[in-house]
Amino acid sequence: MSLSKFEEMLKTNDVYFFDTTEFEEIIHYYLDDGNTSMAKKAVYLALEQHPDSADIKLIQAEIMVFEDKLTEARLLLDNLLAIYPYNDEVYIQIANLLSKDDKHKEAIDFLVKAKEYTDDLADVSALLGMEYLYLDDYEKSREHFSVCLDFDIEDYQALYNIIYCFEMESCHIEAITFLEDYINKNPYCEVAWHQLGRQYFVLKDYKRALKAFDYAVVIDEAFIGGYVEKAKTLEKLDRYDEAIENYQITLELDDPTAFAYLQIGECYKKKNNATKAIYYYKKALHEDPLLDKGWMLLAIVCNEEKAYDKALHYLNKAIALDETNVIYWRYNGEINLRLKFYEEAAEAFEKCIELDDSGVDVWITLSDIWIFTGDFFRALNVLVRAKKQHHNFAEIEYRLGCIFFITDQKKEAYLHLKTALSLDYEYHLVMQELYPTVFEDLKVKRMVLNFLEN
Repeated sequence: MSLSKFEEMLKTNDVYFFDTTEFEEIIHYYLDDGNTSMAKKAVYLALEQHPDSADIKLIQAEIMVFEDKLTEARLLLDNLLAIYPYNDEVYIQIANLLSKDDKHKEAIDFLVKAKEYTDDLADVSALLGMEYLYLDDYEKSREHFSVCLDFDIEDYQALYNIIYCFEMESCHIEAITFLEDYINKNPYCEVAWHQLGRQYFVLKDYKRALKAFDYAVVIDEAFIGGYVEKAKTLEKLDRYDEAIENYQITLELDDPTAFAYLQIGECYKKKNNATKAIYYYKKALHEDPLLDKGWMLLAIVCNEEKAYDKALHYLNKAIALDETNVIYWRYNGEINLRLKFYEEAAEAFEKCIELDDSGVDVWITLSDIWIFTGDFFRALNVLVRAKKQHHNFAEIEYRLGCIFFITDQKKEAYLHLKTALSLDYEYHLVMQELYPTVFEDLKVKRMVLNFLEN
C-alpha cells in the first residue's frame, strides 16, 4: 500500500505523509530492485518530512557509498556519530565506507566499536570476518565467522567462509576436524557433509570423500553439487558407470549443463567407448559452442581413432576460441605432421615458441620439419635460435653438424659433431639412423671411434 501511495504522490504532485518506517520500506524496495534514482528521490522526500531521522540519513549515506561519493558520505556519517555516539549502525556504515576505500584495519576499529552497542552481534561478527578475510588474516576471520555459527548453526555462508579460510592455508586436516565437530552438532546438514567430502577429495582419500558425498545426497536428494562431487570422486576410483549415473542425475534435476555432458564423455572415453564419448562431447558443445575444452577433447578422441582430418577441424575451433593455449598449438602441430601438412605444422610449432613454450623438443621438431622438406636454410636458422636458448644440448649440436655436412660446410660440421659426441655419445646412434651418409664419412667414423676408445 505504501509503495503505490508513494508512486501516486509522485504522479499527482500531492503531498502524502509517511512515517519513517514506511519510507524505509519504500527506499529499500527501490534499492533491492536496483532503482537507485527512485531510492534517492524517496530519501529526499523522507528527509523533507523527517529531517532529523537518523535511520533515513544512514540509508542516504549507504547510497552515497554505493555511488562512490565517499567524502560526502563520511561527512554525513561523522555528523551522525557526533549526535548518536551509541548508534551501532553509524559505526557499521563508517566501517563499510572505509572497507570500500581498502582501509580494512580502520574498518575493523569501527566494527569493534559497533560490537559494544549492537543487538545483532552475529551481523557485526560477519562483517569483522570479512574484513579480516580481506587482510588475509584467516585465523581471526574464522574466529568471527564462528561467532555467527554460535548464534545460528545453519548460517551456511559463515560455514563456507570458515572452510574457505582453512583452504587458503591448506589446512585440510584442521578443516576436517572442524567439520566433524560441526556435523556432531548438526548431523543432517548436507552442506557440511559436502564440504567434508571436498576436504577428503583434496587429500586424495577418495573412499572417505565418497562416503561424505553419499550422506550429502541422502539428506538432500536434489543436491546437485553433491552429485557432481560424488561423480568426480567415482571417476577417481575408476567406477565410471556409477560416475555417469550421478552426472545423469544432475541433468534430470536441472537444465542440462555442458560440464555434465563433457564429464560423461570423459567417462566413456576412459571406458574406451569412443562413439559415446564423441556423442556426449557434441552434446556439451550444443549447450556451449564456446567451450574450447570441448572442441579439444573431440579432437583428441578423433585423433586416437585416426580420424585426423576431423581432429584438425575440431582443434582449429578450439584455437579460434583460445589462441594463446600452447597445448592446443602443440597438438595442432602434431596432427598437421600426421597429415603431412608441413608448412602448417611448422607454423604451429613457431606459435608455441612465440607463446614461450620453447623446450628443446619444440625446437628439434621444428628443425626436423624443415630438414625433412629439404629447407636446410630454415632448419639452420631454427637451430641457431635454439642454441641461444639451450646451451650444450646434444640434440641441437648433432643436427647442426649434419646440416652443415649436407650443405658441404665440412669444417663447421666436424666441430659441431665433435661437441655433440662429447655431450652425449650414445645419441649418435639415433642420428646415424636419420643421416646415414654423414656417419659413412671417414673422418666422422674416426671421430666416433676415437670417442668410443676414450
